[in-house]
This record gives sequence, structure tokens and C-alpha cells, in this order.
Amino acid sequence: MTKSTTAEISLFEPKILRAAAIQAFAKLDPRGLVRNPVIFVTALVSVLATILAAREVATAGPNGFIAVQIALWLWFTVIFANFAEAVAEGRGKARADAFRATKASALAKVLVEPARRDVWQGKSLDDVVVDDIILVEAGDTIPTDGEVIDGVASVDESAITGESAPVIRESGGDRSSVTGGTRLVSDWLVVRVTARQGETFLDRMIALVEGAKRQKTPNEIALDILLAGLTLVFLFVVVTLPVFASWSSTEIPVIYLAALFITLIPTTIGGLLSAIGIAGMDRLVKANVIAKSGRAVEAAGDIDVLLLDKTGTITFGNRMADAFEPVPGVGERELAEAAFLASLADDTPEGKSIVDLGARKFGLSQQARAGMTFVPFTAQTRMSGVDFADGSSIRKGASDTILRLVGGTMEPALDAIVRKIAMSGGTPLVVARDGRILGVVHLKDIVKPGIRERFAELRRMGIRTVMITGDNPLTAAAIAAEAGVDDFLAEATPEKKLELIRGEQAEGRLVAMCGDGSNDAPALAQADVGVAMNSGTPAAKEAGNLIDLDSDPTKLIEIVLVGKQLLISRGALTTFSIANDVAKYFAILPALFVTAYPGLGVLDVMGLGTSQSAILSAIIFNALVIVALIPIALKGVRYVPSSASALLSRNLAIYGIGGLIAPFIGIKLIDIIVDLLRLA
Repeated sequence: MTKSTTAEISLFEPKILRAAAIQAFAKLDPRGLVRNPVIFVTALVSVLATILAAREVATAGPNGFIAVQIALWLWFTVIFANFAEAVAEGRGKARADAFRATKASALAKVLVEPARRDVWQGKSLDDVVVDDIILVEAGDTIPTDGEVIDGVASVDESAITGESAPVIRESGGDRSSVTGGTRLVSDWLVVRVTARQGETFLDRMIALVEGAKRQKTPNEIALDILLAGLTLVFLFVVVTLPVFASWSSTEIPVIYLAALFITLIPTTIGGLLSAIGIAGMDRLVKANVIAKSGRAVEAAGDIDVLLLDKTGTITFGNRMADAFEPVPGVGERELAEAAFLASLADDTPEGKSIVDLGARKFGLSQQARAGMTFVPFTAQTRMSGVDFADGSSIRKGASDTILRLVGGTMEPALDAIVRKIAMSGGTPLVVARDGRILGVVHLKDIVKPGIRERFAELRRMGIRTVMITGDNPLTAAAIAAEAGVDDFLAEATPEKKLELIRGEQAEGRLVAMCGDGSNDAPALAQADVGVAMNSGTPAAKEAGNLIDLDSDPTKLIEIVLVGKQLLISRGALTTFSIANDVAKYFAILPALFVTAYPGLGVLDVMGLGTSQSAILSAIIFNALVIVALIPIALKGVRYVPSSASALLSRNLAIYGIGGLIAPFIGIKLIDIIVDLLRLA
């Protein structure tokens, strides 16, 4: 289950709304507005409208009241657009505050003599530099990011990941990375500092979550260009209207033209575009995933191929005893009892599973018997077992090891059992007692429940899944078939992973993968979406563009869904906005020109009261529709796995038709209210 680093933040959290209201005015700074062309143009027109309104009032002109109303609602449009972005940023900053609270304030114990743990000097974190060697003991908060070079300890990472269970961190391997702000539960660690203050993983997370440095993605830039183009088109349209009006001896006040221009340009999507992008990153944070860039989130929604490690992702990663397979002449209980006794002191997951299977299947007692001497597994012997006081012994291990021990050859019956288990994707563990082979324990890497259904869901999205494993092709094929993946890469090496990704990309596909080891770094860097595990090495975290704080490889599926939802939300609201503008164009122009051109009366389906109320109603609707869509922009449009054509049809049906109808209803209702207030 996904954990959240912070409590669920309400969409209408009063504290966030208050801060966003202040920020909405602070964002009126032209240096910030210019990044959003549509809203920047709206602000410029608002300034012009304010000047015109002031002049009308000062000269007691006939349009003074309506001009003031138009100017106010134009400013409200700009402020509401800023408010949407500020709310999205505020939600991110609220999560960032939770991360910031985890930063350590204690002194770092910098070792004066790295070879000795008893000679250290307390230093302020500001004085700690890269490559300093620090000591962290039980109960201490790890002061900064680093790599374990000595020791093994349990680390509480709940402040970062939300996971209450401590994790093991040790030198060497893929579990050597530690994060500043986490706490040591037991033992001690000697850590080499890998990040300068202000550039730690936690510092980067805070900056990323706050969205202060969020860069526009290529699709956003392309959409900005489209919106700017539409703005220019409508500018030309509005500029030419006085020419048509003059032909019919009709005069349109400049303030009306300014208002008409703003109602026709795509202010709705222009005002919500930034909020949609920031909210997408915020949804990832809720899933305990930190995005280094908005580009990665967006790319996740477009991926075609998903690469997943077998171990820990598709399977539990620990081989478990699944069955006892005796050779002819030996009973299953006899084999089970021998394997059970040989595994009583075996603390490996395999050994514990054998004991558990024997106890469940035959009710064997888990009490050790007198006179038993346990023989642990070693890399040299490649087997383990137990010796008894009467001189008898039991051994379990790989088939070739046990055959050498008993000095025999592979009997056909034993060979058939071993081959059957290997071809099914399992591992055969041969058991012998006093030089006599009893049979084989079938060890199986168990496929996680429900994983097949999740792969089927990805397939419906048009995403091909590829399992990556170091297993031999036979084992890999068996597990791939059971899990339901589309393809697999067996005996994988860093070079093979890189080759596979480049091959897919060369054919125009976007690729996502996850990893945690230094050997995964090249592939993570090459993939379009590289998800690094927080428990992984610094090299892996540096290479990835997304970091999963829970270190759960199956999170890739959630990341894909968030990316899809981001793209669907942007597409849906863009469709609504453009349809909205088209509807407003046909709703307002007849009201303005029906007197000069009576033939336009057939298009005046709303029957708006006057040209003044038509313009004012459209301006009010234009501002309020942004407010109405803020919750959708922040929560996202619900994504239902289906084909691209089905999604397009759904968007056009709901948001396209909805965008066409909404202005007719909304503007008419507002027009009625405006007329009632005018008459009152």
C-alpha cells in the first residue's frame, strides 16, 4: 500500500487558501506573468480597461458604470488564474514543510581518525564538507546524505518515506546509501558525506516539491505556442470588428472590444495550465515519489514499454519451499522430515520456508533434538545440514554438490525431477541422508498476487511489459508466463539492459524502468522515465529522474497512471477551453451586431438583454469558469484505461460538448441577474 509522507491535504485547506489569496496578488508582478502569454495579455488589457474606465468616470461618460464593471472582472480573471497556480504551489509547499521539519539540527560527529571510532570532533552541519567521514550511533539523526563505508545498522526512514518499519543499511552492495534526516535505530555506521549542505537529497526534494524550479515540459511549451497563436488570431478578429461596424454606421466602444477580446482568447486553459502541471507533481509526492522535473511526469504518461526487475517487483524475491519431490522408494514424509531437520537452524528465507512447509503439511515439531550439530551453508561447500550424535547426517544443496558428496551419478528419476523443477522456473534443492539421496525440495520464487491483473491493465493502456532477470532463459520464461508479462530479458547485464532500452527508443518508443544499484545507473540515465529506489546507491539516484521514497518497484505502475492523468487532464481542459471560446464567439457577436445586421437575429439564440449586459455577462462568466475548474485542475480528470481513440471520443463528448453548452447556459443566467440588478 502506498504511504504518504504527510497527512492528506484537503483541496480547500483554509491555511493554503489564505496564503494562495495573498500570492495571487503577488503574482501580478509582470516578470512572473510574462511566463504565461495568455494571462500576461489579459493583464495588459486589464490595465487598458482600467485607464478607459477611469476616463469614462472622470468625464461622466455614458459607459462609466459598465466600464468599471468590465475592468474589475478583467482583473478578477487575472487574479483567479494566479490563485489557481498559487493553490497548487501551496499544496506542494505544505508537503515541503513536512520534509523540512525532518532536517537534522544536531552536530555531526566527524572522525578525526577514520580508522578509530572513538576519536571524533563535533562540527556544525554548515562546516561539514563532501568526503568528510562521520560517525552515526544508535539514536542519532543522520545529519546529511552519505554512503556507508563501515558498519551495519537499522535505520528509521519514516520521516522521509512514511514507512514505520526500519530498514537495513550496510557498507557495500546496493543498500549503502543513507539520507539526511533519518534516524539510526540500532548499532552504528561510519558514513562518507556525498553532498554539500543545501544540495542534499532532502534539500532537493524540498525545492522540487515547492515547485519553485519547475520547468515547462515540451508539451506545455507547444501548448503555450498554440494559445499564443489563438490569441493573435482573436486579436486580428477584434481589431477588424470596428471596420465592419463602421460600414453599418455602428460604433463599438474600445472598452467593449477589450472585453470581447478577453472572452474570446483561451484564458481558461491559460489560467489553469501551470496549476495542472504543479498538481501532477503533487500527486506523485502523495504517492511518495519525487520528480526531478515535470518532463519526467509527463513522459510517464506517454511510455510504450515498461521494464521491471523480476526480483521484488514481479516476485517476492525469496525462494520458498513449494513441494517435496521424493525419488522412487522414498516416502514424501521421510523426505520432508529430513529436509525439515536440516533446516531447523537455517535462518535463510529458503530454510525457514522448508521448516514452515514441513510443519504445515506433516505437523513436524520445530523443536531441535538433542545431539544435533548444525552445519551452516558456506560458499565453499555450497550445502548445509545437520550431524547427529549417532554419526548419521543430513545434507541439502545443489544437485551437483550432493552428487559429489555421495559419490554417485545422476539417476534418471532424480534427473527427471530436477529438470521438471528447473523448467517450471523453480530451484531444485537435493536432500541426502547418510550418503543416500532422498529426493528434491522444490524452491519457488513466488509471483506476487494480483500482479497478472496489473499487467493486463497496462496492456489495455497500450503499454508493453518486459521482465528483466538474471535467471537462465528457461526459468525466466516460466515466471514470465505465470506473471503475464509480454516479454522478458534473461541473464541480464548492465550492457544488455542498455542495449534493450536503446533498441526500443530507436524504434520511436518511450521506455520506463526502475533500479536501485550502481549497475542500473546507465540504464536509468538512458530511459525516458528512470525510477530510482531511495534505498539504492547514490549513483542510481543521481541517474534517475524520479525517486521512489518507498523503494517499491511496483510504484512504476502508479507513476504511469499519474502521468496519464496529467496528460488527460490537460487535454480535457484544453478541449473545454477552446470549445468554450467558440461558443462565446457565437453567443456574443449576434448580440453586438443584431441591430446593425438584423439577419444575425437567427443566431441570437440566448436573447441577451442588451449589448452591454452581453459583454458584462461574458466577462463575468469568463472569470467564474476558471474558479469552477480549479478543483478539476488540482484533482485531475479521472483516467480510465482505454485506447487513445476511446479517450479522444470521451474527451470530446464530455469536455468538448460541455465547453460548447456551458457558455450559453452560464452567460444567459448571468445576463438575467445583471438585467434584474440594472432594473432594480
